[in-house]
Amino acid sequence: MSISSALSSALSGLNASSRAAELVSSNIANASTPGYGKRQLVLTAKVVGGSGQGVSIAAVARRTNPVVLNDRRIADAGAADRDVRQSFLARLETTLGTSDTPGSLVNRITTLDQTLIEASSRPDSQARLTSVLDAAKGLAGQIAATASDIQTQRNIADKTIQSQVEQVNTALGQITELNIRIRAESSAGRDPSALIDNRQHLIDTIAPIIPLREVDRGNGTIALFTTGGTVLLDGKAGRLEFTPAGFVTADMTLATGGLSGLALNGRPIDTAGAGVQIGGGSLAAQFAVRDSLAPRAQADLDALARDLVERFSDPALDVTRAPGDPGLFTDAGAAFLPADEVGLAQRLQLNAAVDPARGGALWRLRDGLGAATQGASGNATLLNALESTLTAQRVSLSASFSTGPRSVSSLAADLISGVAGARLSADAEVSYASATVTALRGLELADGVDTDEELQNLLQIEQAYSANARVIQTVGSMIQTLLEL
Repeated sequence: MSISSALSSALSGLNASSRAAELVSSNIANASTPGYGKRQLVLTAKVVGGSGQGVSIAAVARRTNPVVLNDRRIADAGAADRDVRQSFLARLETTLGTSDTPGSLVNRITTLDQTLIEASSRPDSQARLTSVLDAAKGLAGQIAATASDIQTQRNIADKTIQSQVEQVNTALGQITELNIRIRAESSAGRDPSALIDNRQHLIDTIAPIIPLREVDRGNGTIALFTTGGTVLLDGKAGRLEFTPAGFVTADMTLATGGLSGLALNGRPIDTAGAGVQIGGGSLAAQFAVRDSLAPRAQADLDALARDLVERFSDPALDVTRAPGDPGLFTDAGAAFLPADEVGLAQRLQLNAAVDPARGGALWRLRDGLGAATQGASGNATLLNALESTLTAQRVSLSASFSTGPRSVSSLAADLISGVAGARLSADAEVSYASATVTALRGLELADGVDTDEELQNLLQIEQAYSANARVIQTVGSMIQTLLEL
């Protein structure tokens, strides 16, 4: 080997060692950075005039496992979907309460029953009649408050859908721009790894919203598809379209046109059912809360409210009421019409005729809602009838409950039991989804930066650098000796 060849080889080795050290430093510094892909130097033999002249840097390779990456993103979407559903069910269960929780739905029904029994034993007691009034108002208020909270959750879901649609659209636009820049950098022979990291981070931000898969299109560009096969980005970014309702009420549904669905580039896409195209992420879960979970809970509450209203509207219960007048529980102060069941729980009110705060008289609980004057203070007939009506086994006329005679307390217990069962199932699904994400993230990290391995590589790089530096030093000594001859 000539002196010039030795010098060329050593200089190329120094250059390669220096670049390799930079990559090791970058790998260690970004070991925990989201979206970062491990860098590795790709070297090739440098040949000039048929003889070896050291090494040349062919490229900087960015190492990732696309299979694990896609699976982890799908797992992220699944976990986000289950978190949203579990959160709604947990909140609903807390609002309804359990049988042993003060102020819960079942507890308020029990309290009303107890106060009616106590009042019937002393119908002349104003304090006991007041307790009945407070218990009845508390029950109606609890049902109405729970229904209002359900509609609040629907409103939040509607606003969240809008926010997530905007987030996805913004990210898809940025990914499209990065595709163009990455292709340009690759074509120019420059390292696009930093841009690819940024693109991966953007994809990771929308993966929990919509489950997707990344497909390599060559030259550094990628395409994005939902797991249902819908194209989100392939050369050009798609655009999701959604119109928020502003304010969601109990009667507003997707089927009636009161609520907006989702469209992609002007074409409607399914958000639920067998043909769902975005299922499995938080966006689909928000649609589920708005369009199925919350309306189902609302329908059950409306059915309970209807049963309560109809029980106490029986003409045989209180002969002082005029035909068509509301009973003890009313639809916003008026008589209930079966065609208006939707939203009844929110409108449920105690009859103002028995509420002194609204111009009524407390003694009407004892003497009748339509009574013009007080009757005998010791007459407990109506109070006994009210208590019997509350606990009577009755077939609900609402389609939300299965057939079979039950008391108000039994209906409420069934409602709460159903919510609790759904919440427990959701808890199990959340735990499973979380474990899946954790396992896949572990696999992803195993394919990522290993700091121990990087430090070992750094030692080898230092040795190579020292060896090449020693060669240059030796060549310098040889040249100096030749000059001295």
